Amino acid sequence: MMDQIARTTKDIGNVLRNARKARKLTQTDLARRAGVWQRTISNIETSASGAKLDTIFDLLAALDLEIHIVPRSKMKPSDLEDIF
Repeated sequence: MMDQIARTTKDIGNVLRNARKARKLTQTDLARRAGVWQRTISNIETSASGAKLDTIFDLLAALDLEIHIVPRSKMKPSDLEDIF
């Protein structure tokens, strides 16, 4: 799994979903590992607001992931053209 940038709750949900699927885990499997409800996993993966930071860290630990805090990258308008 390569490094991913997450700037929103939707981004965090996508990162967690991709990591879970890469490990061939169901939401229920991950919920058991992290000690949370399956519905919690579903809500986070679909960027429903209200997830506790502790829960996010429990999920990251269950997926053997960690967060690195770095200064936000600055994109130039020409960089956006390369994305699309």
